[in-house]
Amino acid sequence: MVFSSLLFLFRFLPVFFLIYFLAPHRAKNLVLFLGSLVFYAWGEPVYVVLLLFSTVSDYGHGLAIGRARRLGKEGAAKALLISSVAVNLLLLGFFKYADFLIGSINAVTGSGIPLLNLPLPIGISFYTFQTMSYTIEVYRQRVPAQRNIIAFGAFVAMFPQLIAGPIVQYRDVEKALRARRVTARGLDEGVRRFCIGLGKKVLLANQAGALFEQFTGWETPERTVLAAWTAMLCFAFQIYFDFSGYSDMASGLGKMMGFAFPENFRYPYTAKSVTEFWRRWHMSLSGWFREYVYIPLGGNRRGIRRQLLNILIVWTLTGLWHGAAWNFLLWGLWFAAFLILEKLWLLKPLSRHPALGHVYTLLAVLGGWVLFSMTEPGTLADCLLAMTGQNGAGLWSNAVLYELYSNGPLLLLMAAGSTPLPAMLGRKIAAAKGGWLAACLWPLLLFALSTAFLVDASYNPFLYFRF
Repeated sequence: MVFSSLLFLFRFLPVFFLIYFLAPHRAKNLVLFLGSLVFYAWGEPVYVVLLLFSTVSDYGHGLAIGRARRLGKEGAAKALLISSVAVNLLLLGFFKYADFLIGSINAVTGSGIPLLNLPLPIGISFYTFQTMSYTIEVYRQRVPAQRNIIAFGAFVAMFPQLIAGPIVQYRDVEKALRARRVTARGLDEGVRRFCIGLGKKVLLANQAGALFEQFTGWETPERTVLAAWTAMLCFAFQIYFDFSGYSDMASGLGKMMGFAFPENFRYPYTAKSVTEFWRRWHMSLSGWFREYVYIPLGGNRRGIRRQLLNILIVWTLTGLWHGAAWNFLLWGLWFAAFLILEKLWLLKPLSRHPALGHVYTLLAVLGGWVLFSMTEPGTLADCLLAMTGQNGAGLWSNAVLYELYSNGPLLLLMAAGSTPLPAMLGRKIAAAKGGWLAACLWPLLLFALSTAFLVDASYNPFLYFRF
């Protein structure tokens, strides 16, 4: 079940919220936990058992670690933490990377080990990182161990951010799990945020994705340089509005229930360096790796060589986190190279020339999206040949010029939508005389338009389901 579906919008969500708002405070975590299990089981009835296993395992590990710390048994606490992390990583590794490892062994040795062909449990990368952060924080004594398994289950299975983030660390919601209030202001802000995210996903991301598939589906005579670059621009818009839209919907739903989730995006395409881009894109993942991998490795405290090695390690893992394929590993190494170059030489010159820095960053990011979107070596090679004009198709064709003319306004709208301009305009309208009416009506308009598009939608993918 996805947020941008009529099933979710008009069946699951109304029933869930009716029960949730009518339930007494002491029962809200139970309603959230059970509702989240129904949400997850709707698409993955078998793997809900895996979700429950992760919940019980880390709940038990958390209690045991907390007890060991209270008794001063440092060795036992560390052993329990290692056990918790090992269980989580083994589950993630088995379901996500087993076939990748087997396929790599077969390719290198020529062996014929059969693939397992296990379907990837939805959201396993997200909830695994969340539960690991919990046991690590308990070990560090930053949060107390959660004694109520229903409250802990609500944290792990919380459906707004279960399948695609943002990655919520336990300390972000620990107080809200114990005591939270549903307020009129929270409902108002949550509904607005949800409608913005729904509009991003349905009205922009889906249209960009359809154009991307159209351009990449053309035969070689039409796959000109302009067509190839336009295709990657469409993918850049698709993945941004798809993922940031989902994060907005998650934050909106959380706000309606009394939770405050961390921000996940802050206009990344306005960045003037790759370093700045990754401070604005998928911030909850970047923060997780910084806190639980980069800093424990030594961060920037052990000299420049160790710092560069730490960057390389973190981005190798970041690439593999996104998918069990060589293109994701190359994608991680691509950005590691830019981050290292900026750390050594480029940041100061880029800061003195922001316009140049912006162009450079967009080109670097588009190059990264080529690696990210092309999962097969053959399609990656075809794309690179087309983008560099080496496939013999030429610079442009009448077909691509017609598509640009037809979809130019949509692409310009997407470009503007990836900047702070819409938010600034919305604030000015709301502050103007009578602006309160527009501020109330435009979320409803977004919802109505999105619903109208969904009624006849034949193209409604969600990119991060595969991660």
